[in-house]
Amino acid sequence: MSGQSDGDGGGNSAYGRKSFRRSRSHFADRITADGRDGWPVEAGRYRLVVSRACPWASRAVISRRLLGLEAALSMAVTDPIQDDRSWRFTLDPDDRDPVLGIRFLGEAYDRRESGYPGGVSVPAIVDVPTGQLVTNDFQQITLDFATEWTPLHREGAPDLYPRSRRDEIDEVMAGVYEDVNNGVYRAGFATGQDEYEAACSDVFRRLELLTPRLARQRYLVGDTITEADIRLFTTLVRFDAVYHGHFKCNRWKLTENQVLWAYARDLFQTPGFGDTVDFDHIKRHYYQVHTGINPTGIVPLGPDLAGWRTQHRREELGGRPFGDGIPPGPVRRAEEVAVAGRP
Repeated sequence: MSGQSDGDGGGNSAYGRKSFRRSRSHFADRITADGRDGWPVEAGRYRLVVSRACPWASRAVISRRLLGLEAALSMAVTDPIQDDRSWRFTLDPDDRDPVLGIRFLGEAYDRRESGYPGGVSVPAIVDVPTGQLVTNDFQQITLDFATEWTPLHREGAPDLYPRSRRDEIDEVMAGVYEDVNNGVYRAGFATGQDEYEAACSDVFRRLELLTPRLARQRYLVGDTITEADIRLFTTLVRFDAVYHGHFKCNRWKLTENQVLWAYARDLFQTPGFGDTVDFDHIKRHYYQVHTGINPTGIVPLGPDLAGWRTQHRREELGGRPFGDGIPPGPVRRAEEVAVAGRP
């Protein structure tokens, strides 16, 4: 999610008069087991910087928790409201990240590439010894968590990107990304009626294609949670709170689709998902940062969040959420979501 005044999400984006387009991540180095890009997997060396408002960053938060990487990879949470200097660490004492010692994420970008002209986005991984950005490749970070960071996974961690299912996972994720994850942004930042209608139609076409699939099976691919579920969840959990109204994706609400609403609640109530969600951060970011869409900055009171804890009965479809593994333990006290941000 970009640090510009019209924060977009996951990498940098361009807002033209004709269409919204999302740029590729500029810093695409990978942290790997063999260190082939110069960044070997190493416990305690890196810091993950996220905004709980951002769906792309939320993928990394969920993956880190499910895999039990908390002890190996520390996490910094930014203020949901940016200013022109990028994502701020104003939630921390003295308005500085206690590990990196910086006030703005942009400082880590500058240490990597002085005068970098692009936006400052989350998720970002920073090398603690040098204080410089390693990667902001939101598409690759979580795949590497699942496949390159395996020696540091907790005992009983799930396999979120099983080799035997990768082709199907990739295919499902590609459609979800284009039409849903990115589609809500294409609709929300459209500058013309035709552009908006095409993007909005793509969002609901894809959701309606996924509905019968999820009516007959508990998860998107196979009988366990995979990377594909994480990527769909981070959009669904924001749907009624911001995308339905703020981004005008309002053909129907998530709560009006019996299958998708139950699926989203099932994941929300699974350790590692809902316990990372901060609705307060989500709503304040979208409604107060996107001034081009919501110039008054008024944050709506709704929707009622109580429904996220209601019975879903998805277990009747079978499935094993963590495969041969077990759920993660309780959230670390320092990383708990504040009461105002959860139902």
